[in-house]
Amino acid sequence: MTTVRIPERMNFSAVAPKVFKAVLALDAAARQGLDPVLLELVQIRASQINKCAYCIDYHTGDARKAGESEDRIYQLGAWEESSLFTAKERAALALTESVTLLPQGVPDTVYAEAAEHFDDEELAHLIALIFTVNTWNRMNVTTRKTPGTV
Repeated sequence: MTTVRIPERMNFSAVAPKVFKAVLALDAAARQGLDPVLLELVQIRASQINKCAYCIDYHTGDARKAGESEDRIYQLGAWEESSLFTAKERAALALTESVTLLPQGVPDTVYAEAAEHFDDEELAHLIALIFTVNTWNRMNVTTRKTPGTV
């Protein structure tokens, strides 16, 4: 099998280190108080939607390190049809999809379901995590950062 090498357009962290460090700081702040497995599920799902190969690869590795099962990682793209996710995870994934696909808006029902499973502080951090992973996705897709690169 022959694979295709997708050339990276730019090393963003080298060209714009202050911006890169600011996003790192935002990412670290957003993670506070969130379950490590849940935050990886959210980041993988947003990355799937945004077609960010680098982030999918990165976060599936981190999910495995956090104890996530292969079955749940494989079924994440079809989480609505899977019985492997808890009600809390499903609420987080629905919110992830709504925030990631923002032009369609965040329905009141999706927000209310998430608010049932997360207190205000957790919900704020979850929302921050979602928009942070979307920032990483947009940065990496635009510059064509590919798996296996640093």
